[in-house]
Amino acid sequence: MTTLIPGQQSTSESDIEEKSVEFPQESVSKESAAPDISAPVVTLQVHPWRSALYEELHNRPSPIIEGVCQITHFTVMLGDASQALYEHIVDLCKRFSMPAPAADSSCLYLDFGGFELRWERHLEFANFTFICPNVEPFSADALSFIPKDWLAAIPGNVVVALHLALIDHEPTDEELHKWFEGQRWNGANVAFDRGAAWTAFKLHSDGFGRIVAHGNKLNPYQKGRLVQRLIEIETYRLMSLLGLPVARELNPAITQIEEDLAVLNQRIADIKNEDDERLLLTELSQLAATIEQHRSDTNFRFSATNAYHDLVGDRLHQLHESHMDGVQSLQEFLERRLSPGIKTCQSVRDRLEDLSRRIHRTTSLLRTRVEVSIEAQNQNLLTSMNRRSHLQLRLQQTVEGLSVVAIGYYALSLMAYGFDAAKALGVPVNKDIATGIAMPIVLVAIYLGMHSIRTRLTKQSHKATKVKKRINQKKAESKQSS
Repeated sequence: MTTLIPGQQSTSESDIEEKSVEFPQESVSKESAAPDISAPVVTLQVHPWRSALYEELHNRPSPIIEGVCQITHFTVMLGDASQALYEHIVDLCKRFSMPAPAADSSCLYLDFGGFELRWERHLEFANFTFICPNVEPFSADALSFIPKDWLAAIPGNVVVALHLALIDHEPTDEELHKWFEGQRWNGANVAFDRGAAWTAFKLHSDGFGRIVAHGNKLNPYQKGRLVQRLIEIETYRLMSLLGLPVARELNPAITQIEEDLAVLNQRIADIKNEDDERLLLTELSQLAATIEQHRSDTNFRFSATNAYHDLVGDRLHQLHESHMDGVQSLQEFLERRLSPGIKTCQSVRDRLEDLSRRIHRTTSLLRTRVEVSIEAQNQNLLTSMNRRSHLQLRLQQTVEGLSVVAIGYYALSLMAYGFDAAKALGVPVNKDIATGIAMPIVLVAIYLGMHSIRTRLTKQSHKATKVKKRINQKKAESKQSS
């Protein structure tokens, strides 16, 4: 939701006041209940976010500044203080009996009489901008209308604290020397030579950064845009450098990991047994886990660094600078001094990505070696199992031969009893001759019977195996199709 300063509405914003630019679920359900477009001929149901998408382009408009003034700007990291910052804004509005913003508001622009407040809530930080008219440059009276206890109690950590003096004349070197406390300043003509800006890009004795600007040939709206761009350059410049301490702190750890990985790569060639392989895989897994932890911890910060740096470049381009004699321009200074820090962050991020890829390749190489070793072991195991199966087959054949003899012996013994019984009944049978004649017939019959049984069991086993394979294939095909 955006709340505008009274009277500060452009032609595209004159009918928009205190409307939400966020997408809360409550508004979605209410808007979707009825059509937003209706005419005598047609009634259309529109997307519930349509109005918010239109308003997003007009969110956070630039101020309209007339005459000289001093702007004080704070950028505060949100962290866990987002709700506390909102309640702090509500407290200030209550003190001056001004309307408070809605809980889902991302902006608030109000005229408090002695000063104008511009509050903007971004993804990871919030901006407080106080515009105090008719105040001498960098005077202590700039914040005199703002309650001191309220300023001191702003939640969160302040990253940017800036005074910007908008003057109505071309400053002399003596004035710039005084305002910047003797520090070397940078400057340029801006807005196609219709204005100018100077800054030292340093902190001063009051703990604030300082910018001096004038737009004598600019109208109030253009002055506001100039002020907004200068403030955004300072804000995004410092926000982009938040990744530099992280990169410097992480650099020694990355160097150590690179050295450890080089040692592990050398040890792969010296592997002698399976224990060495397992040990190397364990160490590689630990390195990979460390790298992924570093990437997870720094990915957002380094991505934000690149995004903020791009915004700095965009805002510098929008200033339309031209050279000022004897002074280094803002763009030239920032390109020379800011770019190395950004490239350091990019270098650390690239090294993390490269290490992740190298560890993955080394792990794949080692796993391939382990798999080859396992395949060799499996081959030896299969050879041993094949040898055992041959031995078992020979033993089985031997046992079958002995079984035929044993069964034949018992069968012939039973037949001998039968021959004795026939002889006792008067049948002229010679027991020994009959047994001798029956012996080969019995043995052959027993052998053929056992061979038939074994063949039938083997066929049944093969058939069951084929059926099982067919079922498994069908299951696999059904999983692939699904």
